[in-house]
Amino acid sequence: MKKALILSDGKPGHFNQSVAYCKHLHLEYEIVKVEYKSREKKAFSYLLDHLNIYTKSLFSKETFQHDFTGFDCIVSTGSTTYYANKILAKQLQIPNIAILYPKGYRLDFTHLFIPAYDHPPKQKNCTELPINLCAADPDFFDEKAREFKARHTPKKEAVGIIIGGSNAVSEIDPVQLKKELEQLFELTPDAEHWVTTSRRTSPEVEQMIEQFPFDYVLINSRESYNPIPAFIHLCERLFVTSDSASMISECASFGTAKVEILFNKQLKTPNKFEELIEGLVKKEAVHIFDGTLGTAQKKIDLVPLLFSS
Repeated sequence: MKKALILSDGKPGHFNQSVAYCKHLHLEYEIVKVEYKSREKKAFSYLLDHLNIYTKSLFSKETFQHDFTGFDCIVSTGSTTYYANKILAKQLQIPNIAILYPKGYRLDFTHLFIPAYDHPPKQKNCTELPINLCAADPDFFDEKAREFKARHTPKKEAVGIIIGGSNAVSEIDPVQLKKELEQLFELTPDAEHWVTTSRRTSPEVEQMIEQFPFDYVLINSRESYNPIPAFIHLCERLFVTSDSASMISECASFGTAKVEILFNKQLKTPNKFEELIEGLVKKEAVHIFDGTLGTAQKKIDLVPLLFSS
């Protein structure tokens, strides 16, 4: 089995995409964290890349202390990782993969996998993806479902609600979200209702959530456990806020749940989240919640795109 070196910036939303790539292609992998000495050093890397100059001196000592022998390729996601990816690919003379759009760097990786909402260029080494890369391993979801059932025993069909928070282009309006939660409770009276928040969920939204009779509640600010994989595997229907490409992609790529999008208040439009959701609506993978329940539940299979590249 071939082995990949994953370079990580420490952000789960990034390195999990690299891990998902390796799992889809059945690659063994090791994860090594990449860290610049300062923001200024990172900014300098963009210029050096365009000058075709590659130096390890921009990074912390720990970044390159790993034993880098025995790898067949390098995979990385996130702006902190791309320059180091190129350094090691040149040093080890192995292919390198970039996930997401490495804006500001030259696109001379062996291959790039870029979501459609980032408008990747039409070139041979770029593959456009309809969603973010995410895990689709049945064994992984089975394991996460068992973990969840040790915490909560479902007694009937479940509806899962996955709540994020504000970002650069949108914000959650607690009044609007409360109205939507009231509607979905009315529309699904015979189901259990499960909810999880994220690290970006505001205290105001958390307090509002606790006013509802949920059968299972996970408040991320109080507990770090992640029930989302179990929700995806076990729920008959999923409601997810529009602020996380990763959460939406996960819901649209695995399980059998019908997926409803709870749209945040948009501060800048158009934006990448709107583009992602619009594309998934066209593929009948998600439905924008409008007070009625949709039937969208087609799942996106990334494997053919990954293997054809």
